[in-house]
Amino acid sequence: MLKYRVTFFILLILILFISMTKRNTVSPYFDLYTARLAEFQQEQRALIKLVENQKDISGDNIILAKQIEETRSKLKAIDLWLRYLEPVAYKKINGPLPVEWETEVFEKFEKPYKRYAAGLTLAQLYLEEPKPGKDSLLKLLYESDAAIKTFQADSITESLNVPGNFFFVNRLFLLNLSAIYTTGFECPDTDRIIEELKSMLQNVKDVYFAFNKSFQTYTVTENYIQLYNRMEAFVASQSNEFSKFDHFQFIKDYVNPLYAINQQFINTYHVFSKSYNDYSVNNDNSSIFDKNLYNGQNSKGIFIAVADTEKLNEIKSVGRLLFFDPILSGNGKRSCASCHKPDEYFTDTTLATSLAFNETGRLSRNTPTLINVVYNHLLMLDGKHISLQKQAKGVITDAGEMGCDERKILDNVMSCEKYRKAFQKLRKLTPFYPDVNIDHVVSAITLYYSGFSDFNAPFDRAMNGKESLNAEAIRGFNLFMSKAECATCHFVPQFNGVKPPYISSEFEVIGVPADTGYKKISSDSGRYNINPAVETMHAFRTGSLRNSSNTKPYMHNGVFRTMDEVINFYDAGGGAGRGLKLDNQTLSSDSLRLSKDEKMALKAFLKTLDEDIIFQKPPVKLPPSRLNIYKARKPGGEY
Repeated sequence: MLKYRVTFFILLILILFISMTKRNTVSPYFDLYTARLAEFQQEQRALIKLVENQKDISGDNIILAKQIEETRSKLKAIDLWLRYLEPVAYKKINGPLPVEWETEVFEKFEKPYKRYAAGLTLAQLYLEEPKPGKDSLLKLLYESDAAIKTFQADSITESLNVPGNFFFVNRLFLLNLSAIYTTGFECPDTDRIIEELKSMLQNVKDVYFAFNKSFQTYTVTENYIQLYNRMEAFVASQSNEFSKFDHFQFIKDYVNPLYAINQQFINTYHVFSKSYNDYSVNNDNSSIFDKNLYNGQNSKGIFIAVADTEKLNEIKSVGRLLFFDPILSGNGKRSCASCHKPDEYFTDTTLATSLAFNETGRLSRNTPTLINVVYNHLLMLDGKHISLQKQAKGVITDAGEMGCDERKILDNVMSCEKYRKAFQKLRKLTPFYPDVNIDHVVSAITLYYSGFSDFNAPFDRAMNGKESLNAEAIRGFNLFMSKAECATCHFVPQFNGVKPPYISSEFEVIGVPADTGYKKISSDSGRYNINPAVETMHAFRTGSLRNSSNTKPYMHNGVFRTMDEVINFYDAGGGAGRGLKLDNQTLSSDSLRLSKDEKMALKAFLKTLDEDIIFQKPPVKLPPSRLNIYKARKPGGEY
């Protein structure tokens, strides 16, 4: 009997193996992937051979540059797969920076680690340096060639046999069409960007047809294909000149509607993803320009399990009182609203940096707006905190900001009968926490101020077909995405440093000066204070440009008072472009050569990012406390 069971088990394994092998060999979708990967590998090895056979690569090397172009073209034919299937390995093939510290699964789960990139973009940039070395160029290409093995592994290729995975691959492709493929983020030759886009679109259409032949119950529908064809025709009609491409119409009329249809596929076919690429993107979202596109923070904190609207409103009500209540400070004179002023877009527009707790000194950094803070994975300008609740707790207990001891915060709050009763009631919503603690307090506050991010802007409504923008603003957006190079750091749709698939926050070194005379670099080490490394010195998290026309002063130290100063700073090539010594600046030091009219158009576009914020007035009075020091406190604080 045992003998027959063993024989049956072996036969079953054989049948499954033959079935899988047969499925792989007859799947046009799978075959297209493997064929194109092999073509890219062959083209790249031809590039490597070309470099190996040259004695000297310095000087004008037209043949070598042409071969890089040909290799990039083959890469673009498989780019949608590679970026999604293994993002870390992809950076060995086409990394944008030589060294990166950002992690792809958030620092909420692992510490940042140094990751060296390689591949075609860096090879092309290196070839343009004054005296490129053959060995250094080959190292970039050898690492890229070795990374191809990752995409040939069974652990990667098997996912191609799961039809539902394709719609997540395609989603990232569409998001990248809106955010990086047309901006120069990963193509150093701006003369090639639109040409590469045209080639890519044709190659992706072939992928759609192959997928439909392979999975006839999970098809990309005809209405999607028709819209895609119209997008391809639109791009074909555009000039290959980077700065003349109509990014606005491209995204509004084609990319965003295609994204909406792809989201319908995900829900109609009931497919699910296990990839960390899809960790924060919302499957129920239907527009790239809707605030629920992705989740950057848990604004509910300890109340995360609460879904009832009435109960959430109760929590927000308590959070609102606490936001304006100086009882959280060590002297009863300072509240969250002292620096995050509700009538000034929840920042302080009057000072470069706010008053310190001691009422005489100044804080070292400009007060960031709380609007849209939920769309960052790392918080504070140096990325010190990974959650809104830790940030709130850190500010309240900071000696220079609110100066309260963590052990006293809860005692202070509970000294008010109204707060005590409210939190005793809210405690029932957190059964795993038998007693009220400080996390209840900060979670109520973060839930309240996360609501400041709920509003949209004219640009969002225009992209969703609900409003029109004037020609000047549209021109400004197209400049933003091209010649002005803003979009290589400030990504659609939040225009911050969170790019598709929206799972990490980027930091940049732009050379902010200590003063407008550019006598020296700002002494603030930025990200270096949290993660010491050569590359992180003076690096700061890229903030959102939404509402920027109302949130002066600008930069981490508030050095610039006007948007004109900011634009001129970038136009000149940042700090290094103004002659400041800065070896690790990530911003190009070359001038953008923007005209006066182009700068005006940029400002017109940025104005369309101003959201229709409904500002709340401070409470008329605060809950009375039994502690003498807090009995005479004023709503919003005294300074």
